[in-house]
Amino acid sequence: MPKAKLDHVFCLTARCADGKKKTDYYDEAVTGFVLECRSTGGKTYYLRYQDQGNRQQQHKIGRWEDITFAQAKKAAQRLRSEVVMGGSPAAKKAEAKAVPLYAELAAQHMTDAELHQRSYATTEMYMRRHIVTRWGRVRLTDIDPQSVAKWLADKRAEGLAPATVEKIRVIFGRSFELGQRWGIPGCDRNPAKSIPRKPLNNARERFLTAEEATRLREAASASKNKQLRPIVDLLLLTGARVRELLDARWEHVDVGRRLWLIPTSKTGKHRYVPLSTAALEVINALPRYEGCPWLIPNPATRQPFTDIKHPWQTARDAAGLPGLRIHDLRHSAASFMVNSGVDLFAVGKVLGHASVQSTQRYSHLANDTLLAAVEAGAAKQTACATG
Repeated sequence: MPKAKLDHVFCLTARCADGKKKTDYYDEAVTGFVLECRSTGGKTYYLRYQDQGNRQQQHKIGRWEDITFAQAKKAAQRLRSEVVMGGSPAAKKAEAKAVPLYAELAAQHMTDAELHQRSYATTEMYMRRHIVTRWGRVRLTDIDPQSVAKWLADKRAEGLAPATVEKIRVIFGRSFELGQRWGIPGCDRNPAKSIPRKPLNNARERFLTAEEATRLREAASASKNKQLRPIVDLLLLTGARVRELLDARWEHVDVGRRLWLIPTSKTGKHRYVPLSTAALEVINALPRYEGCPWLIPNPATRQPFTDIKHPWQTARDAAGLPGLRIHDLRHSAASFMVNSGVDLFAVGKVLGHASVQSTQRYSHLANDTLLAAVEAGAAKQTACATG
């Protein structure tokens, strides 16, 4: 075990001893600081030491050609101090290697989402397009809030809507929440949690008038998609979500009791939707296909429509209602009920809202009903005063 006063000149000229595969030169000044010279010509700096279990450990500092001698010696001194204080650079290095890349955490996240999340396809799309492409090859402990904040700011600069960027942030942060629950190294802190964000106001309120609803129905009747008209009719008459209607089955429609069972809704619970006379007329007029369980299937495939985006947009524009979303038909159904004097509690039950707060957004629509109430009250007071 040759010792030497390691310095720049010595390390420059040091060679492996003849007939050996490698020769180690131990520094006289820094205990355990080694220059390993190999017969192949390669040289590497190490720190060797005894750990707490009295076992020899070795920590690679760097190859001779990659770092200067001064950098190597400074690193050796720092590591030696760590050893003297009871630390173990080797254990620390092994612990760092145990921290997975984000791609590994993302894969586990998506496995969990596929089992428990109804909106799996949406989460998978955001994960694949936006998150893994940026963070997949990064070790979890190297992901910090500052980098995440800059990444999200860049996403906004790319033109993504604030709500979309927030959705990306939530999914990304959810990975770390799950990782912490599962005890995955590097998930002890959530780099997406502490990022300040402006409150979003995504509540888009678009309600059709009776005249607009008539125009829309007429445009839907003219659509090449012959199922569009009954879809529009039933969305307006029931207040159901479009996916609930497209996935509806005949077995869940009880014409006698005038009820439609939705087995699993957005809230995760089943609910019954009462069917008006008008809704029953639409259902009774629907074509039936032998062996097809779906209420309004795609006639070509006899399966539920994956989406009706193109026929919807064509009919919407033909009706002179640009920007109208198909989800706005649900809001419109609620507005027609409220303005007919139906109380908010009943409207919430029909729509399947999980909380009263969800239905409160329609409270201002009852102005006509409330106005009629105060007029009636005023008229009664006037009648009493004159009598």
